[in-house]
Amino acid sequence: MNDSEMSKVYIDGYIERARAAQAEFEKMSQEKVDLAVKTIGKVVYDNAEYLAEIAVEETNMGNVPDKIAKNKQKSKIIWNSLKGKRSRGILDTDMTTGITRVAKPMGVVAAVTPCTNPIVTPMSNAMFALKCGNAIIITPHHSSIKCSTETVNMINRELSKLGYPDDLIQILDWHSRDNTKNLMQSADVVIATGGAGVVGAAYSSGRPALGVGAGNVQCIIDKGYDCKVAVPKIIAGRTFDYGIICSGEQSVICHEDDYDAVMAEFEANGAYIVRSGKELQAVRDALFQDGKPNRHSVGQSCASVAKLAGIDIPEDTKIIVAEAEGTGITDPLGGEKMAPVIAAYKYRTLKEGVNIARENLEKDGKGHSAAFHSDSEENIEYVGKELCVSRFVINQVSASSAGGSFYNGLAPTNTLGCGSWGHNSISENLDYKHLMNVSRIARYMPDNYVPTDEELWR
Repeated sequence: MNDSEMSKVYIDGYIERARAAQAEFEKMSQEKVDLAVKTIGKVVYDNAEYLAEIAVEETNMGNVPDKIAKNKQKSKIIWNSLKGKRSRGILDTDMTTGITRVAKPMGVVAAVTPCTNPIVTPMSNAMFALKCGNAIIITPHHSSIKCSTETVNMINRELSKLGYPDDLIQILDWHSRDNTKNLMQSADVVIATGGAGVVGAAYSSGRPALGVGAGNVQCIIDKGYDCKVAVPKIIAGRTFDYGIICSGEQSVICHEDDYDAVMAEFEANGAYIVRSGKELQAVRDALFQDGKPNRHSVGQSCASVAKLAGIDIPEDTKIIVAEAEGTGITDPLGGEKMAPVIAAYKYRTLKEGVNIARENLEKDGKGHSAAFHSDSEENIEYVGKELCVSRFVINQVSASSAGGSFYNGLAPTNTLGCGSWGHNSISENLDYKHLMNVSRIARYMPDNYVPTDEELWR
């Protein structure tokens, strides 16, 4: 057999095992299903330190303390959002419409997961899939095969102890483009979390697909808003896991009257500000090569970025603030930066600030997320109406809240849809409901009022 034929046989084996496991699992009660989902999250929570360490060791991206926090927080908030929610059998009946909704599994889920979140993305995808009675097959990024596989193996050992069928959660042990392509074409639904190439392939697979777009979160500070409150939150978001979170703040856009105070607050919180000239160009070159992120800067510390740029910064620098010389249309600094570096802009009117954000989003991240720090409901609604993103986080750390939080109503997830703006099928956070088929029982409602033609067309 040639490589293509071998790949087909290889993937067929995974699909066959998954279908056998799923057929058995879908017969289980809501309580049994929920125990499996809880177990997945608990394994990651209980082993957060170990899994963080092996993820950093393998990928050389991010840092262990932040990954520990991410493993614990994501497992908690996702399980908290899923527990107690019906996802099997009769969901509800609307007495007004006479419609009864019945949950059904989709079948076998194929999930392509990234090296930036090699632990929590397989975890959340598996939790969502099993919540609806599905089986799941994960294909990890080639840079994170070991840590993603260890995560799945640890989960499966616990599920086995509880008597669940084998092969509910599988992960490919042979990485190739053919295998990923064949898996996506053979499953019942595809989740693609990663770069534009893999998301595009998912949408071209001939199967229902749920993909995500690029992040480039624009953070606007309203005129007069307390920068001592806003800036620490912005720094926390931009620096989390050394900047590889897609929902992390990427640009700070503030009023010209507040700009000096905002920059001073950044410096007071460990920022190194790069204002112009050769130093600014050196940072730009360290982050981007031919307009694309320099892989040597992705998920690296400020010290590593400075070394790449050939500049000297204080040892305790937490974040590099680069005063961009234009929006993303003309300056790459306005685009997505996968390191603890943030671009800075000033505006004269809120409309101008929104336009800066809009132009940066046209470069990267349209449809993803925006952050706004403001006490004005009028201005919050204005920004919400003007920018084409799927989620706005208000007075929060975007990196830890756009993907759901105990303190907002967004669905907890690691997969953030960007709508048609980001060439995605959903403009919300991926949740268990996206992996559920719903049958609707429609009753005859003889007492429904039917308007006369005169009433209808007048």
